[in-house]
Amino acid sequence: MTANQPERGSGDAAVQAAAERAEQTRDRNVPEFDDLPGPGDTANLRLGAELNDACLSLLPLVGVWRGDGEARHPSLDEPYWFRQQVTFAHDGGPFLYYESRAWRLDGEGGEVVGPAFREVGWWRPQPDDTIEVLLVHSSGVSEMFFGKPRNQTTWEFATDAVIRTPSAEDATAASRLYGVVDGALAYVEERATSQHELQPRLSARLERVVG
Repeated sequence: MTANQPERGSGDAAVQAAAERAEQTRDRNVPEFDDLPGPGDTANLRLGAELNDACLSLLPLVGVWRGDGEARHPSLDEPYWFRQQVTFAHDGGPFLYYESRAWRLDGEGGEVVGPAFREVGWWRPQPDDTIEVLLVHSSGVSEMFFGKPRNQTTWEFATDAVIRTPSAEDATAASRLYGVVDGALAYVEERATSQHELQPRLSARLERVVG
C-alpha cells in the first residue's frame, strides 16, 4: 500500500473503488428511441428523468448489472450455472422497472449454451417503507412480493401470492434477499413447490455495467 492509497476496507477505499467503476459505467444507459412522447427509461442516475422521491430507498439498485450465478433446487434435474443481466430503470414515476435475462452456461465460468430464464416486473415503494414487487416469469408464473429494506443497501421480500398458467413450472412460494456489497449486486432466491418446502434456488453476484 503506497502513501496515497487508502487502506483496503476503509470508507476512503470504498469511495475510490466506486469512482473507478463509474469511469466505466457513467456514460452508458439503457438504449432508447429519442422520439418518445414522454421521458424514456433511464438506468443511470446522471442521465434522464430525476428519480422520484418515493424511490430513494431503492436508489443503489438503479443501473444495469451483469454476472454469473448458480441454480440449485430439488425440483431441478441438476444444478446449473447461468450468466445474467439485471436492469433497474425508471422514468421519473414512483416505481422502478425491473428486467432480468439469464443464459445457461456449460459450467462455472463457462460458455453460453442457451437461454435459462427471463423475468419482468415493477418495484413499487410505499409511504410506510413497504415495497411491492410484481414479477412475471417466462415460465408462466406471476408473483406478488412484499418486503422492506433491511438497511440502506439490503432488501428482503417474500411472496404474498403466486399465480401459474396451466403449463407453468411448479411454484407455490418464494423469498428473495438483495444486497449491494462492495459495489456489486448479490442476491439469493428461495423457492417452494407443491413437492418441496422453501429452499435456496438461485444465487448470483453481478457487477454494475451502467450507471
